[in-house]
Amino acid sequence: MSRITVRVLGAIGASVLGATLGVLAVTAPAQAAARDGNCDAGEFCYYYNSNHAGSISDHSGSLANYGSTQPDCYEFKGAGDGQGLCVKNNAAAAWNRTSGTVRVYYNSGYDGSYAYQDFAPGAKTNLNATLKNNNASHQLISGTSYPAGDDYPYKGQSSGNDPWNFYKGQCTSFAAWALRSRVGVPFNNQYGGTLWGNARDWVAAAGRAGVPVHNSPQPGDLAVSLGGSYGHVAFVTKVNSNGTFEVDEYNYNVAVGYSHRTVSVGTATNQFSKFIRFK
Repeated sequence: MSRITVRVLGAIGASVLGATLGVLAVTAPAQAAARDGNCDAGEFCYYYNSNHAGSISDHSGSLANYGSTQPDCYEFKGAGDGQGLCVKNNAAAAWNRTSGTVRVYYNSGYDGSYAYQDFAPGAKTNLNATLKNNNASHQLISGTSYPAGDDYPYKGQSSGNDPWNFYKGQCTSFAAWALRSRVGVPFNNQYGGTLWGNARDWVAAAGRAGVPVHNSPQPGDLAVSLGGSYGHVAFVTKVNSNGTFEVDEYNYNVAVGYSHRTVSVGTATNQFSKFIRFK
């Protein structure tokens, strides 16, 4: 699967500067006998309808490919709407009753290059707008991390506003995209009823919007550097055992382009001191 889906939000206007300027096939295996259409402890379960309604498809492990046609696909087994349909690209909600994080992928084969959504142990929520009815594989992962990669839909563009009202090609636009596509937060330049603007303004904006800000990172955070005229923001993909962490970013090492690097907490121009945590 490779199509791109974008939801367009109301524009604030090109006068908003959302930028950091000047800074640079696996065959589906046989059905497991334990699958009975009930979401039992230890299982990861899809629901056909939003808000955990309709038929259930329950799973006890990772699946790289659900199959797409009967009789070989993994189907919705529980009673209700959707019963008997293949689960691939048909799920609207999920409940993680395993003891680890489960990652749902837009593509088969645990391919996170376009989009995925993580479900912490016990999480019971709808699939986000990108993953709803676009679920192609899921994986039980140990600990939470996000694969590094340039999944930004506006590669090579450096003018005009994106649908979230940040300037294309800038760090703010990429960070907004990463938060939306990877974490499932419907972030935009008016999130929480406040204007976010330049990267250096995001910590204050988070405070106004009621979003927690921390002094140390975890995967999925937005890392903020307050230095310079505009600041800089990046998406935290991984925290390492030695205290360093890794970020995906735009417009830092490459002008209006992607880079990935390992950094540490601090106030130097190449570091980040604040971490905005939406989930």
